[in-house]
Amino acid sequence: MTYASAERAALADLLIQLGQDAPTLCEGWTTFDLAAHLVLRERRMDAAGGIALGPLAGYTASVQESLKARYGYAGLVGLVRTGPGGLYGLIPGLDELVNTLEFFVHHEDARRAQPGWEPRELPPGLDEILWKRLRTVGRLQLRRSPTGVVLHRIGGGVALCGRRNGPRVEVTGSAGELTLFCLGRQRHSRAEVTGDDEAVARLVNASLGL
Repeated sequence: MTYASAERAALADLLIQLGQDAPTLCEGWTTFDLAAHLVLRERRMDAAGGIALGPLAGYTASVQESLKARYGYAGLVGLVRTGPGGLYGLIPGLDELVNTLEFFVHHEDARRAQPGWEPRELPPGLDEILWKRLRTVGRLQLRRSPTGVVLHRIGGGVALCGRRNGPRVEVTGSAGELTLFCLGRQRHSRAEVTGDDEAVARLVNASLGL
């Protein structure tokens, strides 16, 4: 079993446990919305563009709602569990390359929106894969950061991101916590953030993304 398939299975189990009305860290989304999003991005490539492109967001949202109406919550979770679908199931290696990070983050979106959550202890192999992905994705996500950012991975590894000039903020943690921080979940990451107080506040409150 790959780490992508393990995170997929664990997320599907959690979605069934939580039910369709539980909150997530994705603003405005319940677990029902999250399940529909995951199915859409794999199986409705015609509508996936609106996930990142604002002008297409309306169409993406309408397709997401139609998936909810067509399959229901249990049906969508079943499709998530039996994936990868679409191109992810046709191109060898694409699921592991892309979905390891995708399903890790959305697994934590569901976990960390619930009371009493604690960080998981990740397998060393998953931590290594997340760090490898983050060295590329993190730079993209932080390219509009209001500060310079130095990522320090516990266990080894440093990456420089964000602005080249001005104050720098140091962000230290496991690859998983750094991943969540860089992908816009700053307040739900257990990474340690140090630096000038104003710069830290600007980074923690920034809308990070492409």
